[in-house]
Amino acid sequence: MSALLDRFLRYVKINTRSDEEVTDRTPTTENQWGLARLLEQELKDIGMGDVHLNEKCFLTAALPSNSSKELPTIGFLAHIDTSTDFNGEGVSPQIIENYDGKDIPLKGKKGMRLSPQEFPEMLNYKGQTLITTDGTTLLGADDKAGIAEIMTAMDYLTSNPEIERGPIRVAFTPDEETGLGIIHFDVDAFGADFAYTMDGGKIGEIEYENFNAAKAIVKVHGKSVHPGSAKGVMKNAMLIFFEFNAMLPVEQRPEYTEGREGFYHLWKMYPGSVEDVKGIYILRDHDPHKFDDKKQLILESAVFINQKYGKRDYRGGDG
Repeated sequence: MSALLDRFLRYVKINTRSDEEVTDRTPTTENQWGLARLLEQELKDIGMGDVHLNEKCFLTAALPSNSSKELPTIGFLAHIDTSTDFNGEGVSPQIIENYDGKDIPLKGKKGMRLSPQEFPEMLNYKGQTLITTDGTTLLGADDKAGIAEIMTAMDYLTSNPEIERGPIRVAFTPDEETGLGIIHFDVDAFGADFAYTMDGGKIGEIEYENFNAAKAIVKVHGKSVHPGSAKGVMKNAMLIFFEFNAMLPVEQRPEYTEGREGFYHLWKMYPGSVEDVKGIYILRDHDPHKFDDKKQLILESAVFINQKYGKRDYRGGDG
């Protein structure tokens, strides 16, 4: 446990935040290389073989079988980058030993805290050691907890060669949070018969399927004029965007769905003015047909809005 904790605390202090605005390179941020190179050296130090860090920041390594039996190759994966949503610089985790089930104060803002009243699952870990953000940054447990787990397990296996095992492959990948990194992953070269991603979830839980996901970027260009002479002329981009959003089913927002139910998630909006609004949606559904329906509704709603308000090139762009 001590080795696992030491690794985790070391990894989270390295800022590996990715950037969803970048679409023309992998990794999307240079700082992901820092953790990748550290892990590359650590894999070599613990005795892993075939350690390779490629030009896209994908790090792989292998541990050969020591068994006389012919066993399948098992893979373990985790992603290097952390969420784009919050600051990842200067991470200073809080370690709460023997958690008592009460609120955990945070430093971000006055009165800020993690509370079992809001997160009742915290009570599942009463009496255990919790590691939390201090409230001023993200923690980065997604997915540096997974990295620490894999590294500690590989260290244990290389240090205890008497434990019989089949061949093992590990991979640490960039830009999971943007959804674009994994398209560069060479599955055949990885060479695993079965593979597991070590990421968030309950202790002992194995998820055996994944949802279909897409990101929709909706841009609205309005027309700003003095409100005293706006009749029949002004086109308020914010209100037009609200009209577009209202065309999507309310009951299929993430705050109203659970389990395998799909959703439309309005993730971000900016800048927010009469002239310009950009909204970013995340679409998810386990059912591929319902997933296609969601994408189609986004496109049809955009067509309706453009037909209603026109696509006048008054700003050098579409309406």
